[in-house]
Amino acid sequence: MTRREAMKGLLAAGATAATVSTLTAACATSDIVVDDASAPPRLSFAEIPRMLDGNHHVAAGYNAEVLLSWGDPVLPGGRAFDAAAQTAAAQSRQFGYNNDFLAYFPLPAGKRSGSEEDQHGLLCVNHEYTNAYLMFPGYSNWRDSAAGINREQVDIEMAAHGHSVIEVRKQNGHWSFVENSRFNRRITMDTPMRMSGPAAGHQRLRTSADPGGTRVLGTMGNCAGGVTPWGTVLIAEENFRYNFGGHPEELAESHPREVRNYARFRFGNHERRQWYRFHERFHIANEAHEANRFGWMVEFDPYDPQSEPVKHTALGRCQHEGCSVVAEEGRPLVAYTGDDGINEYIYKFVSNGTYRKDKGKRNSALFDDGILYAARFNDDGTGRWLPLIFGQGPLTPENGFNDQGDVLIDCRIAADLLGATPMDRPEDIDTNPLTGRTYVMLTKNTVRERTDAVNPRQKNAWGQVVEILAPGADGQRDHAALEFGWDIFILAGDPGKDSTARGQYGAGTSDDGWFCNPDNIAFDPFGRIWMATDSSNQCGFHDGLWAAQTAGPERALSRHFFGCPRGAELCGPCFTPDGKTLFVAIQHPADEKGSTYLNPSTRWPDFNDSVPPRPSVVAITRADGKVIGS
Repeated sequence: MTRREAMKGLLAAGATAATVSTLTAACATSDIVVDDASAPPRLSFAEIPRMLDGNHHVAAGYNAEVLLSWGDPVLPGGRAFDAAAQTAAAQSRQFGYNNDFLAYFPLPAGKRSGSEEDQHGLLCVNHEYTNAYLMFPGYSNWRDSAAGINREQVDIEMAAHGHSVIEVRKQNGHWSFVENSRFNRRITMDTPMRMSGPAAGHQRLRTSADPGGTRVLGTMGNCAGGVTPWGTVLIAEENFRYNFGGHPEELAESHPREVRNYARFRFGNHERRQWYRFHERFHIANEAHEANRFGWMVEFDPYDPQSEPVKHTALGRCQHEGCSVVAEEGRPLVAYTGDDGINEYIYKFVSNGTYRKDKGKRNSALFDDGILYAARFNDDGTGRWLPLIFGQGPLTPENGFNDQGDVLIDCRIAADLLGATPMDRPEDIDTNPLTGRTYVMLTKNTVRERTDAVNPRQKNAWGQVVEILAPGADGQRDHAALEFGWDIFILAGDPGKDSTARGQYGAGTSDDGWFCNPDNIAFDPFGRIWMATDSSNQCGFHDGLWAAQTAGPERALSRHFFGCPRGAELCGPCFTPDGKTLFVAIQHPADEKGSTYLNPSTRWPDFNDSVPPRPSVVAITRADGKVIGS
């Protein structure tokens, strides 16, 4: 019996036993081979209990120290954080808000692992969005801040978005950042960027400030991301719609083709941010094409503070959560990405050219020429990648597509027409570097009515982790192939429930080992999976980090390693190459009902009555200096 068949039977009949439900590797798909001799070392840490309080918690024998916090000065001339005297100019030289994706690049450039390189490097950090009512006094929620926010506060928000590159160093067992390093950089909404690929210069990317349609200021909604083997970072533009004002129907006469586009993204005067009240480019009635310049994957070189970020249009425009790059010598470059929205899709880009290690950063051009695909999951555990190519199938002028640029700008609509499988909110996606299996975090879908094998629960409030199997054996998979297999690795939720809320994990998962709402993902040097969560507070306990083996007798047996302070989610888990440091991002601490700047539910990490809660990066190490997890 496959895992899918076991889950289908469970969900159809309903579970009656209030015991931990398990599925061993033996009842998974035949593609999964258990080889005890080659299995990675066991996860030996003592689990922490599930709880909900104002501090962070880590497994016994580990140290978890705050490395960077919102407002820390990181550029020359930056001033110490003063919550009562914030300015946009100050914020532009300080660490941004709501840190998310993390990536570690060893110094000097080009090194992979060694005693020095694992203790000295660049930490790349996304800043996804802002919570005005936790940043500024006088607001009790999103609605209050929308009504009262002023121009200076909006400009502070814009400076707090984007990305930070920070030099970090480990000395005497402790990590710190180098405040005035020549490598340090802030990327904000004012940073010039270039558009590349098939949609660059497209009529629908042209604005009054950029009549050529190839230059854009800034990046926003930067959630997860990815890295390339040539030493660049990829950052995703996710919930960009929240930063724009105007309703799609306002464009019915002036720009009718954008009505369908913006309606598909559910544009409107969102209360979360009010940038459009002070900056005309963020109102679609003033600049009908500005929003088309966001929702892309952005690449830049962290080793060069002057490098110009590039938005790669060939990877499509959607609410990108992250990007997993697979590069093998002499083969096409492959990039997997998920569209973080209810009933949205999983995509794959395959380059027309081939990756060559000796080309170094010139391999970036591979992102400009290739085919974008959307995934269709069949109920029998197989799947197919559907090409999004102008002129093929329904992607024709009769359906509103006049060229490949249209297909990429409206890739959601293209995937709709092709019949891709709507998923339970695809979040982060990553490929195990040892096995080549790809894992997708599906966080939840509380409005799902029609189920299928890969999305098996109605009103799914818990989420699942799906394993995509490109053809071939572990370590030899053909990621450019059009066919794939798939399996449900973990069905999140409480394994003790006797309803569709019941989770499915590996044999032996403890009462503290189950979780809700998987979001971000990382692999350690042994290929073990580390899963971060978002919104577990709604399940009655903190968000945090759980780890599991991906093969062997302990496959999918998740163990609870780290817990966030209340109101926070855990983002961007990232290991140094030697596996002895794990960086995690703690985003929006105290973000819960009734919590405000003046009266937050926690003042983590400072616990100072004059300082609001601050999103922060935490460095985790073992007290004995050994590898994390084992």
